[in-house]
Amino acid sequence: MSESKPPGQAPEQTTDRLFATQRRPDDFRFDASVARVFPDMIRRSVPGYTTIIPMIEVITEQYVQAGSNCYDLGCSLGASTLAMRHGIPYQDCRLFGVDNSSAMIERCEHYIALDDNPLPVTLRCEDLLQTELSNASVTTLNFTLQFVAPEARAQLLARIAEATRPGGVLILSEKIHFESEQEQNIQTRLHHEFKRANGYSDLEISQKRTAIERVLIPESLAAHKERLLAAGFNDVVVWYQCFNFVSMLAIKSD
Repeated sequence: MSESKPPGQAPEQTTDRLFATQRRPDDFRFDASVARVFPDMIRRSVPGYTTIIPMIEVITEQYVQAGSNCYDLGCSLGASTLAMRHGIPYQDCRLFGVDNSSAMIERCEHYIALDDNPLPVTLRCEDLLQTELSNASVTTLNFTLQFVAPEARAQLLARIAEATRPGGVLILSEKIHFESEQEQNIQTRLHHEFKRANGYSDLEISQKRTAIERVLIPESLAAHKERLLAAGFNDVVVWYQCFNFVSMLAIKSD
């Protein structure tokens, strides 16, 4: 563990100012600089994030099965991992958080250690496309799939569906794009206004968009639903939407 702070002390959090000054248009990366500001960044950038996280706990409690595995794929600092942990009433369940960023996993370890829930959490620093999946009742992809190469998404979802028990679910949150250009423009404008209301400047909004647009590739809601059904889930429902951010529940029938 490379963090200097002991597990009993939360990592230092700072305000997101990564794009506040003019910078080279490099691609966005989940490195140590992003990990330090990530709680502030995602709260101020993703409409509804502070609603989605506690609802993951509620959904987990409804669908988790005794003796099963639960997965948070792309766990970052563990917000959804902890929500799942608190929604699992069975001590014979196993909970896994997976992320390919060592900086995120290192900080996630601290947050897991600070939490007083006794259910063990296993963190894996590895490619979620390669991570082992089995006996799952609840899996979460919370704003993760959009960073997976489009050509690899169907196979990942098929692996998740195959590993999911009957009656199990996948919670999938994504930024989406709209088939109507007019609606896309409206939703994008509202999203940018949300960021301005949270203190981001036009320069920050513009530079962040340039940095992330080649690594975050959104798709339409229809494309997501079609692929989830093709992967092996039997029903897909949208349970939350705010502007161009959506959370879905993909259910595998009993």
